[in-house]
Amino acid sequence: MKRLNMRSDTQTLPTPGMRQAIFEAVLGDDTYGEDPTVKEFESLAAEMVGMEAALLVLSGNMGNLVALMAHGAPGDEVILDQDSHIFYYEVGGLANIAGLMPMPVRSHAGMLDPQEVAAAIRSPNLHYPTPRLLCLENTHNRSGGRVVPLDLHNELCAVARERGLSVHLDGARIFNAAQAAGAAVTDYTENVDSIQVCLTKGLGCPLGSFVAGSREFIERADRARKRLGGGMRQAGLIAAGGTYALRNHVDRLSEDHRRARTLATALNGMPGLSVDMATVESNMVYIDHTGLGMSTGEFTAALKEAGVIVSTRPPHHVRMCTSLEHDDATIEEVIDRVANIVQGAPACV
Repeated sequence: MKRLNMRSDTQTLPTPGMRQAIFEAVLGDDTYGEDPTVKEFESLAAEMVGMEAALLVLSGNMGNLVALMAHGAPGDEVILDQDSHIFYYEVGGLANIAGLMPMPVRSHAGMLDPQEVAAAIRSPNLHYPTPRLLCLENTHNRSGGRVVPLDLHNELCAVARERGLSVHLDGARIFNAAQAAGAAVTDYTENVDSIQVCLTKGLGCPLGSFVAGSREFIERADRARKRLGGGMRQAGLIAAGGTYALRNHVDRLSEDHRRARTLATALNGMPGLSVDMATVESNMVYIDHTGLGMSTGEFTAALKEAGVIVSTRPPHHVRMCTSLEHDDATIEEVIDRVANIVQGAPACV
């Protein structure tokens, strides 16, 4: 039985074209600024997100962390969504490494309310940390890959600007967001100071992310990367994959979105399963299995036995994520295997 890995778009393997680009990469020492392939990648990355400069980093986690360190000093305050990747999934690095104080704000299905963000930014007071940065995320992972509309994004940026805060965009999947919104990535970066973009998700690279911003910001981010042990030597091996992805894997993201919609529609029609179709805007599908009479662990185990690998979102959801690893036949096979499990579920027998 073929294993169908729907856990995440991070599970992709380099395509033959990407492998060839990595094999042929011209290399140098990036720590000395002498790797031409890294320079080419960083120039292209900055151009594609509308920023002055970019910096290659090893992961999205590292990219967000170096951005936080470049924007703020220990004791400064960061306003961010309590369901954001930075707050929820990055091991508390903003506090225990960057020394920053989080001020979490509740989001509504992945959408921050500008008035609630404004209320969280306190006026100067001897007893308070200094508000320094607003962090945004698009697409929004924990809401099901929701796309933050451009108008709302710009309204949130304006709130930060009016109060003297910088804005960092965790745009790990910003190319997904822009395609789904019918906007350009540069529309989303026009009013932010920095962005992190992940190469290992929909873009299909084996590793790597980049941060982008002004040249002065990137100089600070470069020093932060070095402090984290992220200085690299022949990093063109990473950059070559990134360049290939930016040139070849962006336009095809709409295929992942279409397949996610097909998958969600089919699963939502099965007894015991439900999908909030309003949340299926990009390449993620969150499946509520409450009606099956199975725990998340039991449902995940049944899926695994059927050769379908997913990620869990307890207490009653699992997530499937489409990527360049999947074609239309893959999606149909996943649907068939899930249907067989549903037929034998306790609540459906």
